[in-house]
Amino acid sequence: MRRAAVSVLGGTAVLMSLLAPAGRDPVPAADAVPAFPAVNYAVAVDESASLAAADLKAEKAAAARIALGDVSSDSHVTVYGFAAAESADQRAVDPVCPRTGLDAAGRESIDACVGKLRARKKDEGTGTDFPSAIRQGVHDLTDGTDPAQPRVLFLLTDGKLDVTGSPAYGDPAHRTAEGERQLKQELANAAAHGVQVWPLGFGPDPDKQQLDRMAAGGYQKGCVALPSAAPKAHKVSGAKDIGATLEEIFAAAHCLRHEQGPSKRPPATLEIGISPLATVGSIVVDKGDPAVEITYFDPRGHKVPTHGTYENSAFELAGGSGPVEALKVVDPLPGTWKVKAEAPEGHRSLPVAVSVLWQGELRGALTADPPSPQTGDKVTVTMRLQTREGYEIKDPRDYAGLRVAGELTGTGITALPLRLADDGTAPDRTAGDGDFTGTVRIPAAARGTLKVSATLTASGLKADTRDLGVDVAPGTPPVTAALDLPAADTHPGATVTGTLAVHNTTATAHTLRLTTADVRTGLLTLSPAQLTLKPGESGTREVSVEVAPASVFGNRLGDGLSLAATVRVTDTTDGDRALVASPLSLRVTPEPGIWDRFWWAFVGAAVALVVAAALVAAWIGLRRRRRDPYGLRLRLVSEDGDVLSEHKAGHGNKKQWYEFAVAEAHRSPRLEKRPHGPYAVRRNPEGGAVLRTQGARTPLRAGGRVALTDLLHLELAEDTPSGGRASRSATVPAPDGGSGGNGGGAYEDYL
Repeated sequence: MRRAAVSVLGGTAVLMSLLAPAGRDPVPAADAVPAFPAVNYAVAVDESASLAAADLKAEKAAAARIALGDVSSDSHVTVYGFAAAESADQRAVDPVCPRTGLDAAGRESIDACVGKLRARKKDEGTGTDFPSAIRQGVHDLTDGTDPAQPRVLFLLTDGKLDVTGSPAYGDPAHRTAEGERQLKQELANAAAHGVQVWPLGFGPDPDKQQLDRMAAGGYQKGCVALPSAAPKAHKVSGAKDIGATLEEIFAAAHCLRHEQGPSKRPPATLEIGISPLATVGSIVVDKGDPAVEITYFDPRGHKVPTHGTYENSAFELAGGSGPVEALKVVDPLPGTWKVKAEAPEGHRSLPVAVSVLWQGELRGALTADPPSPQTGDKVTVTMRLQTREGYEIKDPRDYAGLRVAGELTGTGITALPLRLADDGTAPDRTAGDGDFTGTVRIPAAARGTLKVSATLTASGLKADTRDLGVDVAPGTPPVTAALDLPAADTHPGATVTGTLAVHNTTATAHTLRLTTADVRTGLLTLSPAQLTLKPGESGTREVSVEVAPASVFGNRLGDGLSLAATVRVTDTTDGDRALVASPLSLRVTPEPGIWDRFWWAFVGAAVALVVAAALVAAWIGLRRRRRDPYGLRLRLVSEDGDVLSEHKAGHGNKKQWYEFAVAEAHRSPRLEKRPHGPYAVRRNPEGGAVLRTQGARTPLRAGGRVALTDLLHLELAEDTPSGGRASRSATVPAPDGGSGGNGGGAYEDYL
């Protein structure tokens, strides 16, 4: 059961919720400031006799775990046990942790007070009084608390109502029915006070049906209008998955994203990813053993502190001295984080598991084409996903489950729904690219300025509503414009250039204003910011966008990022009529270093060295292969010319000599391989072979013989090429006049 408690402590929720709906004011995405509203929640722990001691221990550990990883120090929690009051001197509810603020000190104190939870003795009331437990939770969550803050009740139990021994429920024969009636009433009261009920089933056979009813009876409107945010009952199937189960529950209850990482025994380095959308999160480490020491490294390989700030992030560690710890990170650097686990001998038997829970902000850049339509025109509306700084989001995993809903409103029309999708079906160009597109036709009765609204909704991501004004043109605008500013790969401090085609049909000058939107101030500078068209002017003007220097991006630049913006052109002479609202995408990567700029020279020099080395190696190898004796067939021949044995030579030694000897020369003579034997052969590059005997070297051609002893001779059979090389037979006389290979200088050079 120790492992059950440890596992439960392994990964807590980042207890932050963004339940408050987003405002509809058209605030630029870049100007949004992340908010971390507090959460009020209570934890009710079943102490009744229907639970075994091991199950109660797991419940206690789960209750303690809730406080870890909280992202708001203004959040509060209460913890209490419950069973049933079966006499006048008994209480159904057993308070153990009063309302506690979840700052660093508060989180550390939760574990101590949770230890007061206990199994009820027979004389203390051992039934299960759900109505009293829920009534207590609603009281704790509403008494003196801010009604704007989320209220969540976690009910840790086996789900089996038992008030048969409780006089408060009337006549014994009707107590169960009365308990069910009061339970229904208390759940309705919880819903009326905005209290969500999240039951967690413990024990071998929890009453899933009852748990489901309690989850459905409380407040159902979570942080977002998505099924994943609605309260649900969960069954804990075993100690090994308690941690993951709790994380999934807390993630759903508070609209968090949960990513489960690997599990390994220490010493080990575990990796876990954090999305670029995350504004706050907790890296939760189930150490298994308190003696395990954890070190954290950001995606750039830098060791980060466990308290304080580093670069643009803030850090706070909770639970570092226990079997679980959680590192809260505000504004985490996106990418793959590494968690290094080390432990002394004797403390490496339990695996270390890592996970992350995070919440973020997803913004949308809204554009309409054409920006100033006429009645009857079909307008294409696009919502492009961005971080709050204006960086593009292209990975579909970052916005899984996202919904985009829109509408068109204005004078002279009823609200028209607008469907925006990223499914690759026209008008959407590419599925999964983060651009949600739809069309709407401007009604004939529309006039003035219409408003296009689109709302992003996703679990774990703060909902965002974008509004865009669309002016209905009474006729052909006096000035038209088209911007050609293509997507580009660039570097900090660089400039991207495009053209603006303009056409002024009037006899008066018009002033155009050029601006960027949907991007953090200071990242892009548009030039010119203003230009004047002459009467009747028609042509093109150069437009440039300068990217901010690397210092402005800070550690967010990393290996590169996709920067998104909307370039707007308005005619100030015509009442700020929108002429252009064009999306701009720039891939910004660090300025190349010496290697990036001159890699071709380094590579060329390296290739030349490699080629030269390869040629030398090939030449040496060729010489070795031409001397390799492998395949030479050696015959042992008697004085009378009889072949006594034949032996096929293998590969030679380092100098390509194949060494051998004559075995049983007087009884059954034969040749056999023998290292450091008295004889050795190797090929002659000019054909045939060379025999080495007692320091002397004698060329030997195919069919030729050389005396080994008074009675035995060595004969070279018809040559077999080595490595597929065709042999060249040399028939010139040997220096000693015998048959053999080359004579003269060539032979001497070879030897």
